[in-house]
Amino acid sequence: MDLLGSGSGSTLVMGLVLGIIGMAYFSYGKKMQRGLPLACGLGLMVVPYFVSNMPVLLAIGAILGVAPWVAR
Repeated sequence: MDLLGSGSGSTLVMGLVLGIIGMAYFSYGKKMQRGLPLACGLGLMVVPYFVSNMPVLLAIGAILGVAPWVAR
C-alpha cells in the first residue's frame, strides 16, 4: 500500500467510482444529519488514496457501500 501510489488504470477508475458514490453518501448524510452515511461517504472518498490493491479496494468499497443499507 502506498500513498498516491502507482496503481493501474483500473484502480484509478475504481477510485473515481468509489469517490463519486462516497460524495453522494456524504451529501446525503450531511443533509439528513445521519452519521453512518456521512462516515461511510468520507471513507469511500479517502480510502482509494491509500489502497492500491484492487481486491482490497473492492472489499473495502463493498463494506462501506453496504453498511448504511444494512444498518437501516
